[in-house]
Order: sequence, then C-alpha cells, then structure tokens
Amino acid sequence: MNLEVKRARANTQPVKQVPQYGVDAYSLKVPTYFAGVRTDYVEELPVNPDACILEIGCGSGGTGALALSHKKCGRYCGVEIDHQASENARLSLTEVVTGNIEELDLPWPREQFDAVILSEVLEHLVDPWAVMRKLRPLLKPGGLVFASSPNVCHHHLIAMLLRGEWNLSDFGPMDRTHLRWFTLKSYRALFESCGYRVDWVGEHAPFNTKARIVNFFTFGRLKHLFTGQVDLRAHCPCNPQ
Repeated sequence: MNLEVKRARANTQPVKQVPQYGVDAYSLKVPTYFAGVRTDYVEELPVNPDACILEIGCGSGGTGALALSHKKCGRYCGVEIDHQASENARLSLTEVVTGNIEELDLPWPREQFDAVILSEVLEHLVDPWAVMRKLRPLLKPGGLVFASSPNVCHHHLIAMLLRGEWNLSDFGPMDRTHLRWFTLKSYRALFESCGYRVDWVGEHAPFNTKARIVNFFTFGRLKHLFTGQVDLRAHCPCNPQ
C-alpha cells in the first residue's frame, strides 16, 4: 500500500475524542458524581444552630442539607465549580458561589466560619497550598477542618505502577480530573505548612479482614498500603503566629 493511500484512509477514520480537563471536564460527569453526602462529617460536628459552615466542592448540597436538618449549623455556604450542581445546591444551602476556588475572590469576611469541609477536593487543584492559605483567615479561632483525598500509596495503585501502567478513569482515585497526589504524611504536611494544627490523620474507612490481619502482623508499619482515602481533622489555632 503506497503512502498516498495510507494517508487517504487515515483521513477517513473517525477522530477519537480527546479527554477534557479543567472546568470542561466536570460537565462530562454523571449527576451522581456530585451527589455524595458525608454523613461521617455531619455526625462529628457539634450541635450548634448558630454555627456557620463552609464547604468547598459542595456538589449538589447533600452534606449541607443534612447538617442543617440536624441543627449542626444555622448557615451553610458552599463553593462549587460545576454550574448544574451548584444550582441544585442552592435549593437547600444558605449561599452558594459558583466557580473555581483557585480563581474566586470569596465574598465572606474574616473569622466567619466555625468549620470548613473539603471532601475529595484538594486533589483536583493546581495549588492546594494557596487555597488552604486563602481559607484560613475565614475560619474562627479554633474552627474545625474536615478533609479527605485519595491515598497514592494504596497497594492497588502501587501494583498498577509495577505493571508499568497509569490508567485514568471517570471517578475514583484515578479520576482524570485529579491534578495532585497525596500520602498520609504529605497530606498532614500540606495543612501544617499552611498554619493549621492537625489533630488526626488516618484511613477514611475501616480495613477489611485481610488488611487487618496483615496490619496486625506487620505492627502497623504497612498501614499506608491499605489506606484508600486519607482522612484528616485539623483546626485553626487560636493564636496564629
């Protein structure tokens, strides 16, 4: 087959769609992507009808709606990058700002919030350190921080690397919209470097039986290999330096 025929045939082949990134990528997500509810975070929040909570990446507002219904706060504000999800969140939250948290000028005054929630958010950012520094002045002294992100040290991801692969997907730890990767240690370091006091870092979900057995016989030294999601609790120091 000569070169001209090869080129002609190549030009008639359907063009494969290139995966989209950035803000455009979120418009391709299925609605359930934005519908998660962090019941564990809501359960940990103290009952305080006068509290004000901020959630970055509030999705369709499920976590905020639950917090309001359980009297964990009287005001719940959210920031959401996806337009449709933010419109849904407005039906149940006090205030919703639509846009990229890295680019927004946030409308709230200093020391406004009793807690900030970032569930599966920081891994999507170009500069999560800058965002955490931006949010810190908005927290009251002693204000709580709830955050979680995938753990890049999980044994499934390591096995994938050992096979010489790096396979992106539409959701989960290999979500194609993820820009940053964390371990338990680096997640803690991120918050500490931005002036927060970290109270706890660990696994989001309990280990299964096999993981518990391995963890027991290795004296917890390989715990990071079985942690799927890094979960963190921190607070804003009362006397920041």
